[in-house]
Amino acid sequence: MPRRTATMLASTLVLICLLIAGVLIPVPYAEMSPGPTVNTLGEARGEPVLQISGHKTYPTDGHLNMTTVRVTSADYKMNAVEAVYGWLAHDNVVVPHDTLYPDGKTEEESSQENAEEFSQSQESAKVAALGELGIPVVARVVVGTVVKGAPAEGKLHAGDVIKAVDGVPIKEQADVAKQVTKRKPGQDVEFTIVPAKEAAAAEKAHKEPTVTRKVVIRTTTSEEGDRAVVGIQAGTDHVFPFTIDINLADVGGPSAGLMFALGIVDKLTPESLTEGRFIAGTGTIDDKGEVGPIGGIEMKLVGARNAGAEYFLTPADNCEAAAADTPAGLTLIKVNTIDDATKSLEKLRKGDTKALPSCSKS
Repeated sequence: MPRRTATMLASTLVLICLLIAGVLIPVPYAEMSPGPTVNTLGEARGEPVLQISGHKTYPTDGHLNMTTVRVTSADYKMNAVEAVYGWLAHDNVVVPHDTLYPDGKTEEESSQENAEEFSQSQESAKVAALGELGIPVVARVVVGTVVKGAPAEGKLHAGDVIKAVDGVPIKEQADVAKQVTKRKPGQDVEFTIVPAKEAAAAEKAHKEPTVTRKVVIRTTTSEEGDRAVVGIQAGTDHVFPFTIDINLADVGGPSAGLMFALGIVDKLTPESLTEGRFIAGTGTIDDKGEVGPIGGIEMKLVGARNAGAEYFLTPADNCEAAAADTPAGLTLIKVNTIDDATKSLEKLRKGDTKALPSCSKS
């Protein structure tokens, strides 16, 4: 066999072996890509994303789209060829598997965590939206979780409203632990509560609950051995003056909070926030209306622009990354709070685009 032919054959065999190895050998990476966008002013699966009853609402137009990111599943084994292709593809991002699923977290555990964050983001979006409109919302301290086998098990239940501990009114989450730890381990502590069932019924009727009961629990020693505990985690719940339902399935995480809040504001005000424009965005939101950063900003920009968005409401802490690779035709608007967002949308309506707070590269 001629030397040149033998060399080419050997090279071809090596290449084939490398390709086979690349397909068969898994690598510790996962992939992120642009996900679908959903108009919070529109419908999903045949029903409105936002449904409000018990308060006057107004017609809306345009788009206020929340954005998402697709990720490979926790048990998906990416091979080397796929990783290289993902690195070369402009619209995808390949990241270490542990970035998406830290500490060996399973997909079920990750989905549960995302569902809880999504639920909390909806609650905060409602509070922030009504706060922006000056509509009061009542906050109350509740039993969030009860530790299995703890003294509180069977006596307190998730959703019970904590009115007082040892006769001292509870106004914030931290007040519960403060009062319990005044006792020594082994001493009794008295909780005044509204049972979860009665609290839920009163909330549904938009009334203050009237049924309360006292529960005495013997404290035990904390795992650290330094204080008295009863084995609960306190949380905060809200009583809204009317009903706001967010109907969206198969979405997780907290990053849709800002866009949900703006959708609620738009439906509750006579003037359109968008005036027919296609506006997308992202960002977590807390009860005070503060907007926080999210992951996958590059993917969300691409998804928004592909869907037709002209403007993108961008959390301030994501601005630098977003400005570094902004799709053509998409204008970034920097936001720190929901109030920033509504004021920027007002500037858009007035045509004052030069006054919009923008994102800039470092």
